[in-house]
Amino acid sequence: MTENQLDADQILRLGTAYCDSRALLSAVELGVFTALGAGALDAGTLRDRLGLHPRGARDFFDALVSLGVLTRVDGSYANTPVTARILDRGSPDYQGGFLEHNGKRSFHNWAGLTDSLRTGLPQHGTGNMYDAYYSDPEVVRQFQRAMTDWTRPSAEAIGRDYPWDRVDSVADIGCAEGALLVRLLKQHPHLRCVGMDLPAAGPQFAEYAGEHAEFVGGDFFTDELPSAQVLVFGHVLHNWDVDTRRMLLAKAYRALPPGGEVILWDVLLDDDRRANTYGLLMSLNMFLKSGGGSEYTGADAREWLTDAGFQDVRVQPLAEVEAMVIATKGGAR
Repeated sequence: MTENQLDADQILRLGTAYCDSRALLSAVELGVFTALGAGALDAGTLRDRLGLHPRGARDFFDALVSLGVLTRVDGSYANTPVTARILDRGSPDYQGGFLEHNGKRSFHNWAGLTDSLRTGLPQHGTGNMYDAYYSDPEVVRQFQRAMTDWTRPSAEAIGRDYPWDRVDSVADIGCAEGALLVRLLKQHPHLRCVGMDLPAAGPQFAEYAGEHAEFVGGDFFTDELPSAQVLVFGHVLHNWDVDTRRMLLAKAYRALPPGGEVILWDVLLDDDRRANTYGLLMSLNMFLKSGGGSEYTGADAREWLTDAGFQDVRVQPLAEVEAMVIATKGGAR
């Protein structure tokens, strides 16, 4: 297979692509798209509403136009249809929480990539990154909302593409605020839904999904998993090293009834590790954030699941670069 090879101009442009990213992340953080939610504004009005200094503001707005995330007509700036839908905080489809999280945390980690590649150490230290996330209620809230925003397209696909009519219960392991369970119940109201996460996640789960689902506060390193016909690990395995992944899958096997199924849901790498550029970069992102995390291939997941005793392992694409791996515990349901 021919590698994707860039010419000289493309290589130099790639070296400044962080400028594009930072401009968008700052626009989300400043609330540019929310300020334009009620309609177009001229540069001076938009600048004053956002509290920006006159020097740099016009270049900033015009750069966002050039990047394709704003429009400008007769000197007035406006959202595009897409940014109005997903980046205006007043929109029910807002997904900017994920970008806000990346702007405040992941962007800074990437500045240290060279050092981490030399040392093998993540940017925040060798401890569990969730100890920091879950020690501050406001950080918990931001992180859980970011997970909801990031996972929305794939959550919809899981609700649509898995045969939920054949089961009556599901447990989401590492559920955050319960966005997947809320989505599933909208599509399949017969389901009994359980979410498991660290106890610090409980208050926001209660606020977001508590009327519809049960929350189990626990630590999957030390506690057994809740029993259900389907166990879901959404963006969980990529946080941990291979031994921990195997441990979690062994726990899942014990918790499931005969015929029950596990769903692994992540940014799955292609088996040849060359086509999914986003996935490979997200694997580096996990390297920068965690002591042993990375993305993985379908072949990797098949090996771990088979070794844990699961059968009938299959990979099913979800939205864009994500996929779910489904496997069955042997025996009749």
